[in-house]
Amino acid sequence: MNVPLLDLKTQYTRIQPELMKVVEEVCAQQNFILGAHVEQLEQTLAQFMGVEHAIGVASGSDALLLSLMELDIQPGDEVLTVPFTFFASTGVISRLHARPVFVDVCADTFTLDSLQLADKITPRTKAILPVHLFGQCADMEAINEVAATHGIPVIEDACQAIGAVRNGIKAGAFGRTGCFSFFPSKNLGAFGDGGLITTHDSQVAERLRLMRVHGSRSEYHHHLIGMNSRLDALQAAVLRVKFQYLDDWTTKRQANAATFRRLFQEYGLEERVTLPVVEQGNTHVYNQFTIRTCKRDELSGYLIEKNIGNRIYYPVPLHLQECYKTLGYQKGDFPVTEHAAQEVLSLPIYPELNPSQIIYVVETIKQFFDSVK
Repeated sequence: MNVPLLDLKTQYTRIQPELMKVVEEVCAQQNFILGAHVEQLEQTLAQFMGVEHAIGVASGSDALLLSLMELDIQPGDEVLTVPFTFFASTGVISRLHARPVFVDVCADTFTLDSLQLADKITPRTKAILPVHLFGQCADMEAINEVAATHGIPVIEDACQAIGAVRNGIKAGAFGRTGCFSFFPSKNLGAFGDGGLITTHDSQVAERLRLMRVHGSRSEYHHHLIGMNSRLDALQAAVLRVKFQYLDDWTTKRQANAATFRRLFQEYGLEERVTLPVVEQGNTHVYNQFTIRTCKRDELSGYLIEKNIGNRIYYPVPLHLQECYKTLGYQKGDFPVTEHAAQEVLSLPIYPELNPSQIIYVVETIKQFFDSVK
């Protein structure tokens, strides 16, 4: 049996006629930059996330970058975030010549440890950037409380968490802005790059709309220094079709996760593998189903031999990346992150995964651990 880490071809085949119809419509109109499809997607997603405004941009990375630019982050400013995340979360900070200041993550959820947050704040701290990793929200109530006490804005990195809910509030509705990615592997993926910024603040939304088009309100008249970061009409049209299926796909991801949990228990693997922990009050959307084991590298290789896709997100913490040597961090500075980086392994969880494939994955994992007793 073959179980890929992600199967976008099956998803595409099932909705191909709908997708091709809107692609042909955009091509016939020859209106590829912003336009009605983008505006309608923005309205739909703003309503879905419970925010006043949504602004389509070129990628999740640009959503983060523009959110920092809108705050006028300057060289030497500090932005607090986590060392256990995709590089874009800190790369955008560095692009503005600001300094990423890391806060370790919680051992169970891999999200920012709010108990450590206040101690990291200095007079140079200009933003807090928590990451909703793998599909569940960080402890936003505690983070926002600390942020409000110090008058610091919060930017949510929700690139992996569209549709995730915490205590009745959706990801992207907690902070000054929320940032989303439509990279093809995301729960709502485009036919290429794409991103979105959410906000409750009309003035913030207006500035972001200007900044994504070089700060221009009318042609050749520039009110702000921005950049070229527009969501293409083709991508918006594709996303509008796919959005109709998002809730169903999320339900299937959650059902697959429940099946994994049941089978890991039935096969007696609970002492060998730590399963994803869903914090109370959170609804997990499982962009990834990430387990932990001290035999991670050996298990990963064994699964590959058995044609089971898997991936390590993330093997090298950001504070130990070569490009961040100048920040002065050392091994041991963030022990929870470093331990996680040695043990995490993400398994297939996509909606089209069938029960026999899930059984095969768990049976293969049991075979591996039986062989290493």
